[in-house]
Amino acid sequence: MSLLWPRVAIYLNFFVCGLLVAAWVSRIPAIKQALGLGTGELGLILWAAPLGLVLAMPLTGSLIARLGSRPVLAAASLASCLALPPLALAPSEGWLALALFAFGYVNAAMDVSMNAQAVEAERRLARPLMSGFHAFFSLGGVVGAALGGAAAALGLGPLPFFSLVALFSALGLLWGLRHLLEAPPSRQGPRFVWPRGVLLGLGIIAFCTGMGEGAVGDWGAVYMKQVLEASEAVAALAFSAFSLAMVVGRLSGDALVQRLGPVFLARCGGGLAALGFGVVLLANRPGLALLGFGLVGLGYCTLFPLAFSAAGRVPGVEPGVALAAVATLGYLGFLTGPPLIGLVAEFTSLRFSLSLVAGLALVIVALAGLLRR
Repeated sequence: MSLLWPRVAIYLNFFVCGLLVAAWVSRIPAIKQALGLGTGELGLILWAAPLGLVLAMPLTGSLIARLGSRPVLAAASLASCLALPPLALAPSEGWLALALFAFGYVNAAMDVSMNAQAVEAERRLARPLMSGFHAFFSLGGVVGAALGGAAAALGLGPLPFFSLVALFSALGLLWGLRHLLEAPPSRQGPRFVWPRGVLLGLGIIAFCTGMGEGAVGDWGAVYMKQVLEASEAVAALAFSAFSLAMVVGRLSGDALVQRLGPVFLARCGGGLAALGFGVVLLANRPGLALLGFGLVGLGYCTLFPLAFSAAGRVPGVEPGVALAAVATLGYLGFLTGPPLIGLVAEFTSLRFSLSLVAGLALVIVALAGLLRR
């Protein structure tokens, strides 16, 4: 049994999820300018999306337990497409915040339910698949960012760009929805769980990983420019090196899980991320720092997939509920990490605050035993 078309449909959902997020992020400067927002105002408004995300995840886990992941993913994925154009229609700060809340909410529901489908595919084929699925999320992000940049260069406004991305994404998803796996709803077990025991440990792995990914995304270029005095163009390559390494690592991640096992791979990943941060922090040249950011990407690339895959196998807990609990902690790390890093850097230095993130990568090494099959 190859599950070819169901796997293609799940790949497509991961790709579209990354594409939609990157499409929005790539046009934030244009929307900021259109609404005349200051940096501080925009920063406050952007918190609406993570608020929706954190609120949606536990509810999504409960819905998956009650209805199964297929109908939840069908509704959430199409709603995510519909939620993109309103971001360009918002006439004021308040409406933009409301649109972002809705976008974050449905995107989080899509995220949890597509990971539940990925867990079901792994269960049926009895082999690792999660890293490959997450590779397509990363690929979607790369394509979305490239399309957004091209649209800006061609003078295409955010509304027509978002509308085109949403339309073609929805058409692709409509084809794929009929191929999704039928995962029957659970008749037993809780509809919501607070992370405890193994789930808490997996959530901490996800939290540390999310904080590290957020640190590179928000502070990598700033560190290159501010500390290493790199040009703006070279500084921007920090996230590119990290993202490229993530995609390459995730494409080979499933084979590595089969060959090395999840525990050893996670220990190597946490250690490699810590080593990469060490190279970045000790580097005196931008080129060497870029190598470090690439090592960080290779270290983190399989950790989210490994944590999500392990969460879906926790005995006595519906996979969607377990995924929601772990994903919530992971995204809390991703969203709260960058502001905390900035706060610590304000009183110490950016180099010191990033060294703390490197320390959290070593926490992953200590907890990797929880990923044992």
